[in-house]
Amino acid sequence: MGDLLAEAEAELYTADPDGFTALRTELAGRARDAGEPAVAKKIAALRKPTRSAWVVNRLVRSDPEVRSRLGSLAADLRDASDGSRLRELTAARAKLVDELTRTALEVLPAPPAAMREEVTATFDAAIADPEVAASLGTLVRATRYAGFGDFAAAPLAVAPRKTKPPPEPAAEREARRREKIKEAERALADADRDLDTAISAERDLEDSVRRLEAELADARQRLAEARRRSYRAESRQQRAAGQLSRLKE
Repeated sequence: MGDLLAEAEAELYTADPDGFTALRTELAGRARDAGEPAVAKKIAALRKPTRSAWVVNRLVRSDPEVRSRLGSLAADLRDASDGSRLRELTAARAKLVDELTRTALEVLPAPPAAMREEVTATFDAAIADPEVAASLGTLVRATRYAGFGDFAAAPLAVAPRKTKPPPEPAAEREARRREKIKEAERALADADRDLDTAISAERDLEDSVRRLEAELADARQRLAEARRRSYRAESRQQRAAGQLSRLKE
């Protein structure tokens, strides 16, 4: 089971996102045909990555050293105890993130600036957040580190002593627990819808950017051709005017 799912993830998250849905359907069908309906269900539930997440996944899966390099630098940053060492590691962090971003985007002919920023932020977050690092290879969308500072541990606060409340009746506790479960399920459903909508909007905007870039390139080519025609026409006009002037003399 694990092998089939891992193989499907490897294939889906390295292949071009434009063919993700069709490939996911095909791989889920293979799992069902292999007598693994539970795996097929898990494969069918895998989410399509944005193009920014895809280039990160692709690099991480094609180069096993990416994870170790990020993890090693993260460990060094956590262990740094003096300002000089921290400055040295901060510079190394910027250099590594820039290198990985450039390598990840090499698969695209002209990545937009917004995508470059998202890929950079994702690698930077992978150094700062172990959860982000663990998700590399199956990212659905680019991410950004939401913590404060660099690897700063939050100070421990001593909680004030509280008077223990009287125990609630079992039925009331169960009713509250079920209500909280329902609220969490509703929140998850809303979040899933919002995520799908956001991913769809992002994908549409990426398509629009690529289309506009292609139109701009075509317009520039037509402008260059129009300028060449104008230059040739102006040259012919000047020759004709000169010839007419000579004939009138």
